[in-house]
Amino acid sequence: MNESAPDPAVHDATDIHGVVAALRASFDAGSTLPIDARLDALAALRRAVVAERSALERALAEDLAKSPEEAMTTEIGIVLSEIDHMRRHLRSWLRPGRFSVGAALAPGTGRIVREPLGTVLVIAPWNYPLQLALAPVVGALAGGNTVVLKPSEVAPATSAALARLVDRHLDPAWIRVVEGGVEETTALLAERFDLIFYTGNGAVGRIVARAAAEHLTPTVLELGGKSPVFVDEGVDLARVARRIVWGKFTNAGQTCVCPDYLMGTEATLRALVPHLRDAITEMYGPDPRTSRAYGRIVNAKHLERLTGLLEDTEDADAVIGGKDGIVADERYIPPTVLQGVSWDDPVMGEEIFGPILPMLAVDGPAEAVARIRAGEKPLTAYVFTDDDAVRRLFTARTSSGSLAFDLTLAHLGAAGMPFGGVGESGMGAYHGRASLEAFTHAKPVVSKPLVPDTLAVVYPPHTRWKSAIVERLLGG
Repeated sequence: MNESAPDPAVHDATDIHGVVAALRASFDAGSTLPIDARLDALAALRRAVVAERSALERALAEDLAKSPEEAMTTEIGIVLSEIDHMRRHLRSWLRPGRFSVGAALAPGTGRIVREPLGTVLVIAPWNYPLQLALAPVVGALAGGNTVVLKPSEVAPATSAALARLVDRHLDPAWIRVVEGGVEETTALLAERFDLIFYTGNGAVGRIVARAAAEHLTPTVLELGGKSPVFVDEGVDLARVARRIVWGKFTNAGQTCVCPDYLMGTEATLRALVPHLRDAITEMYGPDPRTSRAYGRIVNAKHLERLTGLLEDTEDADAVIGGKDGIVADERYIPPTVLQGVSWDDPVMGEEIFGPILPMLAVDGPAEAVARIRAGEKPLTAYVFTDDDAVRRLFTARTSSGSLAFDLTLAHLGAAGMPFGGVGESGMGAYHGRASLEAFTHAKPVVSKPLVPDTLAVVYPPHTRWKSAIVERLLGG
């Protein structure tokens, strides 16, 4: 770490312009260009995460009541795997590719060179405040960029832990952290960056996109939406229930790709309820409030919002959990499953982002597809079925950031899978090679010898024989 550089953790919005200028100067000096330097930066990040693991686990427990096991599975381990995957493949992914320049430019050559974008901004959310901060940083550093990282102030302990991690272990010529809230974020968005990577909700995503447009800055927006689940008739409901419960109630449902609502025929949903209850007991015990594996709502504001959704969905029946089990001073909402929900109920009017699972009866796969198509495109969709025709139907007739059959949540751990949204659920993708592509520009480089000068056929004056050659070359 460069001891002469300013502290990378910045708390004063007036310092932000200087931070961005310093990182841009560092990038312009070319220190991030060599592949070996990028690999070293990624190795330093890995060592930093390992060294600070205990502090990170404590911060995640303070912010979201995550157990060490959940912190490793859904946060720390994913970052380490992302670093390892990137370091393993970076040289081959950066190797220039070739393309044909066509007969008209023969004997020329064409190749694609991936170049860094420059100085980038990563704005992280609070629900996975470590993973969703550092996973994009992996792609940014691998791409040869300098980075401003803005952690979420809604998860203050993890924000402070990230600032300490960067300060203690990483080179401030490559990455700096800006902590703070709306004032600091506003100041950051007023600066010119070469890419803004934002993870969060659509309302703030629109603010980020408008600010980026002032500088024609490209954006990657990882948003969310109401990710549906459809359970077909004839599947093993006990196994299905375990996968739904794990995907829904991990991190107390505060996951952008967790199952938001559950569809099936009336008979299937009725038969599924006892299996859901058994799966909740199996994973979190008879009283999830006492389980170290069950998290908490991030703050009182979000607890109030979720409580309001339950209260406003008056005609629904909480067959599991419900508002009577809420303990406000502990930010605890029990795993809750609702029957009798209407498509017009408040709980269906927004992304739930909490441990509430509405069940809605449909006639079958066709109606489930129609319901999905009637809403905004979700970040992911989940289907449990043994029928290949149903798989083909959902693949062809629904649009979502990703589509997963017979599992929930776990597909995000596939290192080679590009993860991102479509439409309202976001734009752009990352993880693995997609991260490198997101944080670099694929620059075509074309070369043509001066001799022989075959371009002479297009130079004026245009004779009959030149025109005939051009027509033949261009397919006229």
